[in-house]
Amino acid sequence: MGTDELRQDAPPSAALRQDIPHSARMYDFFLGGKDNYPVDRQAAEQVLKVFPTMRTAVWANRAFMHRATRVLAQRGLRQWLDIGTGIPTSPNLHEVAQSVAPEARVVYVDNDPIVLVHSRALMTSSPEGRTAYVHGDVRDPGAILEAPEIARTLDLTQPVVLSMVALLHFVPDLAEARAIVDRLLGELPSGSALVLSHATAELDPQGALKVQEIYNQAGTSLKLRPRAEFATLFEGLEMLDPGIVPAHRWHPQEQVVGVNRLPADVTDAQVSFYAGIAVKK
Repeated sequence: MGTDELRQDAPPSAALRQDIPHSARMYDFFLGGKDNYPVDRQAAEQVLKVFPTMRTAVWANRAFMHRATRVLAQRGLRQWLDIGTGIPTSPNLHEVAQSVAPEARVVYVDNDPIVLVHSRALMTSSPEGRTAYVHGDVRDPGAILEAPEIARTLDLTQPVVLSMVALLHFVPDLAEARAIVDRLLGELPSGSALVLSHATAELDPQGALKVQEIYNQAGTSLKLRPRAEFATLFEGLEMLDPGIVPAHRWHPQEQVVGVNRLPADVTDAQVSFYAGIAVKK
């Protein structure tokens, strides 16, 4: 069997709070999952009232993650550091990667204790590969890099895919978001890849800005960014074709079997996520 090293020692403060909505549990609700609480569903329903295609948007975003993983595995990458994992929804990133390369290794990172709970049961590797989980916060990239699971699972002398899908819009300060990317990529060698998606208000200003307001009022800082600001997160890297595009337009032909839930006529406004991948030179 494959070796899975899933961290068991969640911080004492990591309580499964049910009194405030959490972005990971709201995302799970939009995906049709069951790992959410009434407070999460209430906030999510408010979002759906002002942005009715939110479920389409999150499925487009998740489908981008699947396609990005497949494409990079086909390009020969074998290691992933996935930050902002969210509540496991099969197929998870490692399942897609290992369907192409069974020896692929993945370290998942999230700061929601409910993700930690589910990671123990759901994140199982192929016999040839390996998975691990770190309970960590993207705002402390140094602690993530120093986690023992990183050293035990990944070889940082070889290329690593740094995946932060639908995450950095929860870091309101652009300078901080750029510093996080720089800190993490700084530890990775040439040939590593950066996978990002990010919510935007450019494609549906009226609806998306109302979503931002709901998240912020619920206690989750959300900063929607235009394409030009999102592009600065890739500075100094070599963008892969087709560059920065709405998430559903990034290599749409590379669908993962069984997970494409997007209508054929989905529009950019309905998705309102930008996505892109770049490689460290």
